[in-house]
Amino acid sequence: MYDSASPCHGWKFSVNARHVVTSSSSEGIRERIRKALENVEISISPYDTAWVALVPSPNSPWAPSFPECLKWVLDNQLRDGSWGPPDRHPLLVKDSLSSTLACVLALRRWGIGEMQMANGIEYLKSNFSSLYDEKQYTTIGFDILFSGMIEYAVHMDLNLPLRSADIIDMLHKRYSELKRIRRGDLEGGNLYLSYLSEGLGNLQDWEMVMKHQRKNGSLFNSPSATAAALTHVQNADCHNYLRTVLDKFGNAVPAVYPMEINARLSIITAMERLGIDRHFEKEIHTVLDQTYRGWMQGEEEIFLDASTCAMAFYALRGNGYEVSSESLSRFAEGDGSLEGQLKDVGAILELYRASQLIIYPDESVLEKQNSWTGNFLRQELCNSSIHADKVKEVDDAIQFPYHANLDRLAHRRSMEHYKQDNIRILKTSYRLNICDEHLLALAVEDFNTSQSIYSKELEHIGRCIFYDIFKLIASIFSPQQSDARASWAKNSVLATITDDFFDVGGTREELWDVNVSIDACSEQVEIIFSALHSTISEIAENIITSQGRHVTKHLIQIWLDFLKSMFQEAEWTRNKSVPTLNEYLETAHVSFGMGPIILPAVYLVGPKFSDEVVNSHEYYKLYQQTSLCGRLLNDIQSYKREYKEGKLNAVTLQLISDGRSGVTEDDVIKKLKSDIDHHTREDDGFTTEKMMKTVKDLFYEPVKLD
Repeated sequence: MYDSASPCHGWKFSVNARHVVTSSSSEGIRERIRKALENVEISISPYDTAWVALVPSPNSPWAPSFPECLKWVLDNQLRDGSWGPPDRHPLLVKDSLSSTLACVLALRRWGIGEMQMANGIEYLKSNFSSLYDEKQYTTIGFDILFSGMIEYAVHMDLNLPLRSADIIDMLHKRYSELKRIRRGDLEGGNLYLSYLSEGLGNLQDWEMVMKHQRKNGSLFNSPSATAAALTHVQNADCHNYLRTVLDKFGNAVPAVYPMEINARLSIITAMERLGIDRHFEKEIHTVLDQTYRGWMQGEEEIFLDASTCAMAFYALRGNGYEVSSESLSRFAEGDGSLEGQLKDVGAILELYRASQLIIYPDESVLEKQNSWTGNFLRQELCNSSIHADKVKEVDDAIQFPYHANLDRLAHRRSMEHYKQDNIRILKTSYRLNICDEHLLALAVEDFNTSQSIYSKELEHIGRCIFYDIFKLIASIFSPQQSDARASWAKNSVLATITDDFFDVGGTREELWDVNVSIDACSEQVEIIFSALHSTISEIAENIITSQGRHVTKHLIQIWLDFLKSMFQEAEWTRNKSVPTLNEYLETAHVSFGMGPIILPAVYLVGPKFSDEVVNSHEYYKLYQQTSLCGRLLNDIQSYKREYKEGKLNAVTLQLISDGRSGVTEDDVIKKLKSDIDHHTREDDGFTTEKMMKTVKDLFYEPVKLD
C-alpha cells in the first residue's frame, strides 16, 4: 500500500468522475452544504401518509379527517402499481409491499380509486414472493405491521391475491412475535408495541399507549403510530400534531417528525468523520450552541430519540460543552430501551460511539451502555444480520474505538465506505437530504490536496523514517499547518538522535557538563548542539510570524527538560540503580519526547494562545497525562526487549514494586493499561474554553500510534 521511497504516495484517494472537484466548484459545494444545515429536508413516506389518510373525521365516520392525504395517495402511485420512492433500492421490496398495502387500505376504506387499488393489488401479487426472500431488507416490526394490515384488509373484504394458508401463516408470525415480546422485558416490550400501534388495532392497550405521548402530541414522533392512536382514541393533541406536520409538508407526511436536530447533527458528524469540519467551524459552532440550549432545556427531540441523543452527547462533550452522561441513562440497558427492542443498528452504533467518551471516575451509565451496545454490534456482525452497506462502518467502529482511532486514517476509511444514498430504515425507509454526495466530494478533494502538499513538504524536510512521517501526517493533517509539520518533523529527528547519543555515546561530562563554545568536545556533541540551536531559532522565528510572540526561552526550556530527563536515565543505568516506579515515571514521561516534538508545534497549528493558556495548569496537565499514556504504552510494547538490554521499564519496575509471588507480567500489563485508561479519561475531562480542540487532538494522536 505504501511506497517506502515516498511515504505519502500510497495515501492518494481514488475517485470516480462524480467525485472530482475543481477549485471553481469547491465553494459552490460548501455553500450547498451550508444551506443543507439551514434547511433540513426529509422524504415523504407513503406508508405514514396512508395511515394518516385512514383517520376518520371526528364529525363523521364516513369521511376522512385529512382528505389531502387521501388525495396524495390517489395521485402518487408509481407506474408499476406500487407506492414509494421512484428510485427504490432493489433490496427494499418488503418496504414497498408494506407502503403499497397501506395505500390500498386507505383507498378501500373511503371507497375511491378503483383503478389504483387494482394496480396496487396486482403489484402485491407479483411481488409477494419477496416476503420470503431472506436477502431483502426487513423494516422494523414488519411481521407485526404487515400481518396487521392483512387482517385489516380481510375485515374490509378486500380481495387480496393470497391463499388462506399464506394469511394464516402471516397471522401466526404476528402471534409468535407478540408472544416473544411480551415474554421479555415488560417496559421495553411495551415501548416497542406502542411504537408499532398501527399494526395491532383492537389488540392494543390504548390506555397504555397514550402514556408514551410526547409534548408535541405524537407517539414517538411517528405519524403512522399517532394516526392509529387518533383513530382509536380521538385525542386532540394527536390531531394537532398531525395537522402541524401537514401544515409543514403540504398534503403528505414523513416517516419521522421532527428531525431537524438529528439531521443537522448527522451533517456535523459526517463532516468530522470525513475530516472536513474545519471548513465549517462557524456553522458547526452555531448548531452546537443551539443543540446545547436544547440539551439544557430537556428538549424531547433530543432526549427521546437514541440516535439524536447519542450524536448530541458525542458532539457536545467532544467539543468541550459540559453535558452529563446521566441524560443517556434511559439507553443504558439494551432490552429496557426502545432501541434495544427495535434493533436499530444505526442508533445503537451512535450509542456505542457516545459511550466511549467517559471522562469522570464513575460514569456507570456509559459503561453499561458501552457493554450492551458493543456486545449487540459484535453479535449482529457474527450473525451476518447487518445490512451489507452498514457492515464495514460497524466493523470499523468495533476495531478502532475512540481512543485508538487515528483521525487521518479514520477519515480515509470513512470515505471508503461512506453511504451516499443515506437511506434509513425504521418502520419504513426514508431519506434525509444531508448532501452526502457533496460531503464526500469535498472530503476527497481535501484529502488529495493535502497529500500533494505533504509530498512537497517532504522534499524540504528530507527523508525521515517512515514511521515518524506517518505519525506526523496522522497528527497534523490540515494543509494550512505546514510550519507545524516542519517543526514536528525536525524536532522528532533531533529527539531521536539525542536519545541515541545518550544511550550509546559520549562521556558523562559530554552528556551534560560541556560548553561547546569553550570546551573541547566530540564532533557528535558539536553537531547536535548546532542542530538544536539552528532548529530552535528557526521555529522561534516562525512563531513570531504566526503568533506575534517571542518564545525562544520557552523552547530552550522544553529541550533542557528533555535533556535532563535523559541524563537522569543515563545516570540510573550507569550507576546500576533502580528507581521506584513513581520516580521513573516522573522522569520517563518527559524523556518520552512529547515535549520537544509537540509543544513547539502547538504554537504553529493555527489558533493564537495567550500566556494564560500556555502557562495554565490545564495545558501542563494535558501534556503530562498524554506523555504518561505514551510512555506506558511504549513500555508495555517494548519491555521484553528492554529487559534483555538492561534498560529501565515501567513493567519491570511494577513487578519489582509488587514483589509478592503470584503477580505475573499479564497482571502488571493489565494494571498499567488500567492506569492508561484513567489518564486518558482525565485528559478527556479538560474543557476547551482555553485548550482548543486542535491542540487537544495534537497531544492525543501520537499516543494512539504508540
